[in-house]
Amino acid sequence: MKKLLLDCDPGIDDALALALAAGSPEIDLVGITTVGGNVSLDLTTANALSLREFYRLGDVPVTPGSAGALLGAGVRADSIHGATGLGGVTLPAPTRGVADGHAVDYIIETLRSAPGEITLVAVGPLSNIALAVRREPRIVEWARDFVIMGGSYTRGNHTPAAEFNIKADPAAASIVFDAGWEVTMVGLDVTLTAVVTESILDQMRSLGRLADLVVPISQFYGVVKADGGPAIHDAVAVAHVIDPTLLTLVPAVVNVETAGTYTAGMTVTDFKVDGRVPNAAVAVDLDVDRFWKLMLESYERLAARIA
Repeated sequence: MKKLLLDCDPGIDDALALALAAGSPEIDLVGITTVGGNVSLDLTTANALSLREFYRLGDVPVTPGSAGALLGAGVRADSIHGATGLGGVTLPAPTRGVADGHAVDYIIETLRSAPGEITLVAVGPLSNIALAVRREPRIVEWARDFVIMGGSYTRGNHTPAAEFNIKADPAAASIVFDAGWEVTMVGLDVTLTAVVTESILDQMRSLGRLADLVVPISQFYGVVKADGGPAIHDAVAVAHVIDPTLLTLVPAVVNVETAGTYTAGMTVTDFKVDGRVPNAAVAVDLDVDRFWKLMLESYERLAARIA
C-alpha cells in the first residue's frame, strides 16, 4: 500500500478526491490536514471531520492549519462550492474532533517519522506546505513524492492567467516550487478533461448511501451533460498516486508569478529545460476512461463499506 498524507480544503472536489482515497485498496491514508481555501478554515476543517466519519476512515487524524494566504487577503470559492463548501449537502455532525497541534507541525513530524515512505498530496492552496518547507527544509528529502492539484501551463480558471489554488496563495506556491524537490503538477490542462457525464452520474446513483453525497455535490458543482459536465479536479492528483500510468508527465521549470497586476498566481511553465534542473513534472495528458474506471471501482468499494 502507498502511504498518503492529504492536505486539502474541502470543498466539493476535495470530498470526491477523499472518497477515492478512502475506497482504494492501494492507499493507506495516514493523515488529513486542512487549509483555508474553497471556504474558510473552520468550514474546511468541519467538512474534513464530517467526511472522515461518513467515509468511516477510523482514527485518521484531521489537523487544521493555515487560515489564509501568507501575504495578502487570499481568495475564496464559496460561489462554486456553496456557503459551507459541500454544495448544500449536510452530513451528520462528527462525534470526534481535530488532532492536537497545527498542520505544519503534523506534516513535518509525519514525514520525519517515515522518510521516503509517504507521498504528500496537496489539493488546496499551498500555505501549509510552504510554511512546513520554511520551518524544516528537509521535508523535501523525506517525502516520497509531492503531488499538487494546481496550476496550468495554458490557462487559468480564477483569472485568465491563474488557477484557483495557486492564485489563493501565490507567495506560498512560489516557495514550494523553489524548495528543491520535484513537484508533480496536476493542473487544469488535464483535470478539465476529468468531467462528470450523465453516464458517470448514473453509475454514481447506484452507490447507495455514498450516492447521497457524491451525486448532489457533483450536480451542484456544474451542469452534467451527456458530453461532459463539471471537472472534479482534485481526484486526478490522488488517482496519480494510485496509478502513475494514468498521466503523461513532462519535465519543466515552473516559476510562480507573485507580483503581476493581471497575472499573479500564474504558473509560468517552460518545457525547454536546456540543461537546467527541472523543478516540476507537469501533467499534459490524462487517460480519462481509465481514470473513471479507477474512480468508480473505488467508489463501489467505499459504498459497500459504509452501507
